[in-house]
This record gives sequence, structure tokens and C-alpha cells, in this order.
Amino acid sequence: MDILSLTTTVATREDAQRLARALVEQRLAACVQLDEGVQSHYRWEGAFCADPEVRLTVKTLPSLLPRLQAFFAEEHPYDVPQLLWQTMAASPAYAEWLRGEVAAA
Repeated sequence: MDILSLTTTVATREDAQRLARALVEQRLAACVQLDEGVQSHYRWEGAFCADPEVRLTVKTLPSLLPRLQAFFAEEHPYDVPQLLWQTMAASPAYAEWLRGEVAAA
């Protein structure tokens, strides 16, 4: 009973909510969790940055990964968004619920 968990970050709560709503409405995700209070430290264009961000954790099916990548290429506000994913085992009940909430590819 594998599911896909994908994470990305954005700069504002508004962007996170916009993306989460669109993912669920388009049935690309069964659930999107938002974690505020994340601070990312990184180098961008040669400069050190430390910025607050909101993390999105997207729960979906592995078969929807190509559609998720296309969605984020169009909708994500960053030039180079973090997109990290892993396939995870899930309880049969949760996996069944998730499959019923997304549009399988």
C-alpha cells in the first residue's frame, strides 16, 4: 500500500494555501499539510540567505508524480523550487482513502 509524500517550501502562508487548495481541488493530492515556522539557510546566486518558509507535505499516489512536477513547474512561485519525494508504506485504510481522493493517472 504505497503512497507518495512530496515536500516543497514557499515564502508565504498565502502561497502555501493557494498551492494546497489547487492540489486538492485538482485531485492531485488527497491531503496537503502546511508547516509554518521553517527557516531555510542556503546560498542563492552566490549570497548566503536565511529565510522563513512554509513547508508543504503533499500526500498522493506515486503514479501522479509526473503531473505533480508539471503542476509545480507552472504554479510554484520559486525559480528553482525544492521538490523532494519518497514512496512510503501506509496503512491499508489510509491508502484506500487516499486512492479514493485523487484522480489516478
